[in-house]
Amino acid sequence: MLLYEQLASQLREQIAQGALRAGERLPSIRQLARSHGVSTATAVQACLQLEREGLAQARPRSGYFVRAATPQTPSLRPPRRRTPATVSNPMLQDVLDMLARSDLLPLHSATAAPELLPQSALTASLSHCLRHAPAAALDYAPPQGHPALHRMIAQRYAQLGVSVSPDEIIITAGAMEAISLALRTVTTPGDVVLVESPTYHGILQAIAALQLKVLEVPNVPGGGIDVARLDQRLQQNTVRAAVLVPNFNNPLGSLTDDAAKQAILASCAKHKTIVIEDDIYGELSWSGQRPSPMRRWDRHGNVITCSSFSKILSPGLRIGWLVGSEWTDALLRAKYFSTVGGASLPQLALVHYLQRHDLERHLRRLRMALADNGQRLHEAIERYWPKETRACTPRGGLSLWTQLPPDTDVGALFETALAEGIGTSPGMLFSSRGDYADCLRLSCGLPWSDKLDRALQRLGRLARDKRIHR
Repeated sequence: MLLYEQLASQLREQIAQGALRAGERLPSIRQLARSHGVSTATAVQACLQLEREGLAQARPRSGYFVRAATPQTPSLRPPRRRTPATVSNPMLQDVLDMLARSDLLPLHSATAAPELLPQSALTASLSHCLRHAPAAALDYAPPQGHPALHRMIAQRYAQLGVSVSPDEIIITAGAMEAISLALRTVTTPGDVVLVESPTYHGILQAIAALQLKVLEVPNVPGGGIDVARLDQRLQQNTVRAAVLVPNFNNPLGSLTDDAAKQAILASCAKHKTIVIEDDIYGELSWSGQRPSPMRRWDRHGNVITCSSFSKILSPGLRIGWLVGSEWTDALLRAKYFSTVGGASLPQLALVHYLQRHDLERHLRRLRMALADNGQRLHEAIERYWPKETRACTPRGGLSLWTQLPPDTDVGALFETALAEGIGTSPGMLFSSRGDYADCLRLSCGLPWSDKLDRALQRLGRLARDKRIHR
């Protein structure tokens, strides 16, 4: 046995015996080399071997840590209703109250913490535009948005092998305005819209506001959109549009693979169902490999793609976009009649930022931070929460979906945590009829801290508290 294998075996045994627990830091490379009488290169090889086995995880500038055992995957039942219906989930009305609070530890918010985003560089770009082009910065933006930003977005798609003309891009106030405009343009009240289940509650609110009916299709934890059931739903119902999040669905973090994306597009084209693709999390692959948007395989002009810079650069700038295909003119009219145009200053500042900074470098750091935060959440759940707790293993995005033991009153847990200043998102928010009553979504967007660790401990205690058990 080679020296590094001997050292790895000893560390492996310490982990198995509990001498080194999940989340704890391994001795430093220098400590390992000194205490075991080996070279630093041998110590590095031993740690790399444990990483390959899934027993350890490297954290930038911090060393190697014992990786938590992966919790069991949640066992989600398919949506109860298989026929179209109006959105009837009273809890959706309460979301705004929670989002308006600034005193919460925001484990409920699927955004990256400000310290993970390039605040200083964006502030400098905003200041530059106000100093050097105040008239343009404070004037109306064109209804379609500033052409320079269109070109940059189109170039980004070209890097993914997706051909997009700058002329079919419309700048919006975030991805939610993009989705709402798309729905308003291609549907009329009473139409049926297919969504994944669970799905982001904002999509359900947009459907309800437009008096549309919703039809749910399962999203399988770790596997993405259930293609067979989607096709079955389309055969059984007349569905005008499908709002889908194939890349790192919120709340599961699931990634729909390329073959499934192509099958979904074929099925939707066959049944004349327009695909509204929400690709807001596509840049946040924890592995670093950016998945393709569905648009890449659209051969029928059947996809409207929506996305945003909110999750990767700044939620407050409110810059999203639509890629409208043949609906571009109609979408632009809807945008003009709704808001005339967007704000110029954020668009011009973003152009300035993108011209002068390496977006890929920032994304690499952000992806690593989110992956690390997700692993630490897993470790905390393993340490502090009931043993029967299940959790998804996201491939990317900003969310971690958990499933608590069946006798846990998640609604009471949510309310108690809220009263103590901890925000969480109960699973009932993510379906049209309040399903997933035993689930909870947490945010991976917060850098790890003692405060966050204490909050996870507290949530674990609440989950065990007999007062919140049925």
